[in-house]
Amino acid sequence: MAAGTISPATYGFDLLMFKRLVSALVFVFAASTAFSPPASAEPTRIVAFGDSLMAGYQLAPGESFPEKLEAALRANGHDVVITNASQSGDTSTGGLARLDWSVSDGTDLVILELGANDMLRGISPDITRANLDEMITRLQARDIDVLLAGMLAAPNLGPDYAAAFNPIYPELARKHDIPVYPFLLDGVATQSALLLEDGMHPNAEGVDRIVEGILPLVEQQLGRAFTAD
Repeated sequence: MAAGTISPATYGFDLLMFKRLVSALVFVFAASTAFSPPASAEPTRIVAFGDSLMAGYQLAPGESFPEKLEAALRANGHDVVITNASQSGDTSTGGLARLDWSVSDGTDLVILELGANDMLRGISPDITRANLDEMITRLQARDIDVLLAGMLAAPNLGPDYAAAFNPIYPELARKHDIPVYPFLLDGVATQSALLLEDGMHPNAEGVDRIVEGILPLVEQQLGRAFTAD
């Protein structure tokens, strides 16, 4: 060895052992990085925006549509939080007026269910259509997905009203390229065992039926959002 050159052995240092130690440390670091749990993601935030059909009219805590839908989604492995921003008696005009402050920033999906009270009051379907159209437009401008929950006109309003009202929901869904559940009360309307004494609002069992019906569509929408992200 040339003069002035220091050998690792000078200090009792084994170069081979040193290399093995470095390799072992690199392996441990890589393994810990690979298997460390990812940072927890934020839950998907959903807002149920409707009238008494979603608000939980005369139902006990835990029996409203938003609560039962959240429980069903979580049971199927979806990390979601559903806010109930529904208001009994609301019309589409009332919903439009409160939309911006009722649906907070950061919302991922709005289930929009309004128009039943418009129909019951005989409000012009043109007004209902225009209000729902504007709500969908505003939500999409905020990058919030929309699932439209539809309604059908009561038979006593006559065929002309039904012909103008019933197409609102599927036509708006096509216009804005959003999913639509054609009739929120499908399988519940006219079924006394699933309705409150007023014959219009779902009881707890009726809400279960609604959730069962709409759940696949909501899950499909969540899957689309996840893929898009």
